[in-house]
Amino acid sequence: MSAQTLRYVDLFAGAGGLSLGLENAGFEAVHAVEVDEDAQRSFAKNRDDFEVEEITGDIREVDSGEISELVGGASIDLVAGGPPCQGFSEVVSPDGSDERNHLFTYFIEWVDELQPKAAVFENVRGMENTADGEFFEAVKESFANIGYEVVPNVVTASDFGVPQHRRRLIVLAFRDEPPAHSIEGYELDPIETPGVMDGIGDLPEVGPGEEVTRYDQTPRTVLQRDLRGDNQELTIHQAADHDDDMVEMISHISDGGNRTEIPDELQPSSGYHNSYSRLDSEKPAVAITSNMSKPSSARCIHPFQDRGLTPREGARLQTFPDRYQFVGGLVSIRRQIGNAVPPYLGEVIGYYLKEAVYDEELTGRDQERIRTLRSGSLPINQFEERREDIGGPTKQVTLDSMD
Repeated sequence: MSAQTLRYVDLFAGAGGLSLGLENAGFEAVHAVEVDEDAQRSFAKNRDDFEVEEITGDIREVDSGEISELVGGASIDLVAGGPPCQGFSEVVSPDGSDERNHLFTYFIEWVDELQPKAAVFENVRGMENTADGEFFEAVKESFANIGYEVVPNVVTASDFGVPQHRRRLIVLAFRDEPPAHSIEGYELDPIETPGVMDGIGDLPEVGPGEEVTRYDQTPRTVLQRDLRGDNQELTIHQAADHDDDMVEMISHISDGGNRTEIPDELQPSSGYHNSYSRLDSEKPAVAITSNMSKPSSARCIHPFQDRGLTPREGARLQTFPDRYQFVGGLVSIRRQIGNAVPPYLGEVIGYYLKEAVYDEELTGRDQERIRTLRSGSLPINQFEERREDIGGPTKQVTLDSMD
């Protein structure tokens, strides 16, 4: 089948992680909806075809009759996105009472108005358990009421080339019969699971409170080379200004270690169970959050340096390329990065949809990108030697629901 222009809208777009992935897979963004002003500016800054003024703000203020006009009357192939995930946390809202849980109704409204062939609804795993599962049942029923069949899957980002062990719920809704194989069976099966230093190992050392704007070494892995690209100026590689007591405390923690290694006289008096812990240099990071620079709130200490992650390191572990610019103060930038869908995950979802839903054969460029995504942990010279032997993603015929 000849290539077609696949157009989509991104709801709850954030800084554009999911969109970046879909764009890399060949989709064209027609419209975006995002209420956070800094995230709006980040989304627009990285896209020549978008102005901040063209992005819709509060989705709750859009009348259903305005939706077609907002997308310029274009035929839409895909509605993508995911409402704010905090409301689906079993800790924050076990009974589903958080008002953010009901923003999904606006997502349904846009799908109903635009009638795309498919929709991608992304969120945290906790969504399936909110209110003893009744909330997610309501989501599925809402899609069914507008003629869409839902296939939910929980995926792990590291299975898609992301150097991060991030578990997400991917809900795919289809206007026609679902494809024979699911996104869960379309994992990249990386040559080796990418670890933290595979993603950030070429970034220069930076001390607490310092910022570095120049690279001082060349990329060593495929992942580092891909994310750096031809970028020349390093941005947001700025460490939090930890006090001397914090630096002394975390200096006792080994690569991949935790707070139990801190001497008794220096032990912190509070903190979450996973706080004051170093990331393991050879394993994927835990889920990157807005607390990526705050050792007292997350497992986010650099494997070797005595500090939390910089925003650029967090962006790398989310698979944002270094050319991607974020707008706002550091607190806002960390939040935008932590809330984003990893672009690599979004890209693979795009390739899956092209083949399974829109009956498009992957191009040579697509195949080369998949080789790259599968090979992130490989040294560059090994990748060049093995390039032709590296195939595409696995496929399995299954429509099994989540465990």
